[in-house]
Amino acid sequence: MVRYSIQRPTPKDASSTEGTALMSTLLALDVAILPPVDVGERAVRLSAALPADQSQGLRLDADRLPHITLTQQFVRTDELDAIFTRLDDVLHDRAPMPLHVTGGGRGASSVWMAVERTAAISQLHARLMDALHGFERPGGGAAAFVEGDARDGDVAWVTGYRQRSSFGAYTPHITLGHAAELPRLDPFTFEATTVAACHLGRFCTCRQILRSWELR
Repeated sequence: MVRYSIQRPTPKDASSTEGTALMSTLLALDVAILPPVDVGERAVRLSAALPADQSQGLRLDADRLPHITLTQQFVRTDELDAIFTRLDDVLHDRAPMPLHVTGGGRGASSVWMAVERTAAISQLHARLMDALHGFERPGGGAAAFVEGDARDGDVAWVTGYRQRSSFGAYTPHITLGHAAELPRLDPFTFEATTVAACHLGRFCTCRQILRSWELR
């Protein structure tokens, strides 16, 4: 069984673009809540149990981290340090956040763990969207993703995130994969304590943690 763990970057890796194998001046960035290990392992198990003939190749594992997106956009790699400083400002006094998984959910082509959109997560999402608005850059393509591997749909999703998936349309969730039937999942609550800036890969999966923050 694949086990889930959060691989936290060292200070050198977190502050330098040289160690992240970036292939473009633009990078597909996701600022996300990383769930605690037990919740991440549950998501990995649910993802692995989805029918193989429906998965389209998407499986969560230690390299494709379960996550709850807070913001998503294309940014310049030479502005990452400034972005991290802005994230420091937003997150430095943020307390741990209780989150409630309500059951299985569905997007346009994927299934997920549905997360209740509480006032706390909505406020954090909005603050981060506002804080990083000035760093959002047009023209991102597949090269902005890890190893240059992305579908046209992945590029379109990141490009249109602010217009189609944010603020009033924000729907917090943990994507599990693709399937015709919703996963069977009893509601439960957990405490979110980790936020990370991640480099996206194929299927808009979180592939590399560039920097992480602990909510205290």
